[in-house]
Amino acid sequence: MGAGSSTEQAAAAHRKGLAITFAGGMFMTFDTPLLRLVDTDPWTAIVWRGLFVFLAMGGFWLWWRLATGSREPFINGRDGFVVALLHCAANILFMTALHYTTVANLVFILALNPLFAALFSFLWLKETVNRATLMAILAALAGVAIIVWDGLGRGSAFGDGLALGCATVLGFGLTYVRRSRKNLSLSPALGALIAAGIAVPFAQQLWLDGDQWIYMALNGFVVMPMASAMLVAGPRYITAAEVAMFFLLETVLAPVWVWLVVGEVPSGNSLIGGAIILTTLALHSLHRLGTGRRRARKTG
Repeated sequence: MGAGSSTEQAAAAHRKGLAITFAGGMFMTFDTPLLRLVDTDPWTAIVWRGLFVFLAMGGFWLWWRLATGSREPFINGRDGFVVALLHCAANILFMTALHYTTVANLVFILALNPLFAALFSFLWLKETVNRATLMAILAALAGVAIIVWDGLGRGSAFGDGLALGCATVLGFGLTYVRRSRKNLSLSPALGALIAAGIAVPFAQQLWLDGDQWIYMALNGFVVMPMASAMLVAGPRYITAAEVAMFFLLETVLAPVWVWLVVGEVPSGNSLIGGAIILTTLALHSLHRLGTGRRRARKTG
């Protein structure tokens, strides 16, 4: 009875983790379209997005404490500060890589995030990646390769190195959250604020006009806080490699939203590769959910 109950709880936790992470990945897909609508330099975007994310997440934390009497800290100890710094580093590496290499190279290299997460989990947490997840990662990488095939090789070694650093930091950060098991979902707020402070000297302008404020507010007050909090919460319930796979939703869906919003038509390769990635994520999630249910029935 005890073993069955434990297995059912694990299956329920896994379902919760998949749902949270999927929602976070979906929110993340709206980041790029909104930044395109803001149409400002990357450093100015980091400044305002960082400030808005900090205010939104900090405001939610304060409201939650007052409404429920919760004593949950805003930054959960040393682990919270480490995750904040990792979030800041990934943000800066991403923006600088975007400046020095092509979008195609950047997207492809960032797609290595699940492999880095799996590697760190194996070396540090002794957590093996099951065959289904490994096959899903490889299939998703094939989809990414199809999407960016035409643009590969036109970047720079320095920019590609920055992108590789970003993928490494993301994979390590997810593994760190997995190891901590603490609630670190608000740590990205501090990381965003630190990144904003670093970006100020590089910003071409520190003011926005008209509709730019609306799009930046949607991004900074809604999209990024929800995406960051959910994706950081995910490793508490599922493996870091599985969480990292849902980052690929942005690779697939962001170009579709940009197409619908600004009329930038995605290439045939983007549609084919995106279909492969979406199918892979769906089949993997269904497989993992089915595996959890079968284990619960056997031990129940």
